Amino acid sequence: MPIDSSLVGLSGTPAWTSWTSKDALLYALGVGAGQPDPLDELEFTTENSEATPQVVLPTFANVAFVGGGPSLPDDVDFTKVLHASQALSLTGPLPTDGRVETTGTITGVYDKGSGALVMTETVARDSVGQIVGTLESGLFLRGYGGFGGERGPSDSWELPTGKPDRVVTYTTRPDQALLYRLSGDRNPLHSDPAFSARGGFPTPILHGMCTYGYAGRALLHTIADSDPKRFRGMSGRFSKSVLPGQTITTSIWVDGTDVRFRTVDESGDAVIDKGTATIH
Repeated sequence: MPIDSSLVGLSGTPAWTSWTSKDALLYALGVGAGQPDPLDELEFTTENSEATPQVVLPTFANVAFVGGGPSLPDDVDFTKVLHASQALSLTGPLPTDGRVETTGTITGVYDKGSGALVMTETVARDSVGQIVGTLESGLFLRGYGGFGGERGPSDSWELPTGKPDRVVTYTTRPDQALLYRLSGDRNPLHSDPAFSARGGFPTPILHGMCTYGYAGRALLHTIADSDPKRFRGMSGRFSKSVLPGQTITTSIWVDGTDVRFRTVDESGDAVIDKGTATIH
């Protein structure tokens, strides 16, 4: 099956997926919660701290809602596949133990010349059929462009010109990718140096969704007062890979209900660009 617009509309088989308190705790550690002070963020990293009931990081939905999606053709070279963008929307906070039915659909395939951009939407519903959240993901397939398709819609996002309202800096661990992969993404691009070398990377890179989780924590703690009930969504484009052990900084601009952010690496290059968030 070719990588072109003929894939649009292809859906996977609805699948039930569940998680436990332990899964949510492991995810929190995987995106840096409790670093460098393990006594910080105990509500996300422990389930039995006195007067501190466990709550779930909103970005955990990105791993909790995985399933039921269509597969790319078997002949795709996955060393050439990069996560290009991710958007998350939630109707409310996630429980520490939960179960949802997820269905994924390919919503767009765009010709970017050097590659193809494949967009998918995954809808998660609870046991009575109510939508609890939606994921929109973009995958960039290097070398699969040039099929004559549309380039895709334009983006009106602009980087604010004023000083950011909040700036949050986190340093990832050298083994951050090995920890994050335990939440489900076992792509060897993030752990196997031989595999990452075939993809053109000198060393395994950090998962884009791990970097996304770090940015989500920055937004949650600075704009939503660390309250998952107020955090209803975020989106961003992955513009550069992060290496485990690097320091990343998220700058956040707030204008009423308009929240924009940008995350950069140690050299000042954007690693997540065109970021937005929905905070109640």
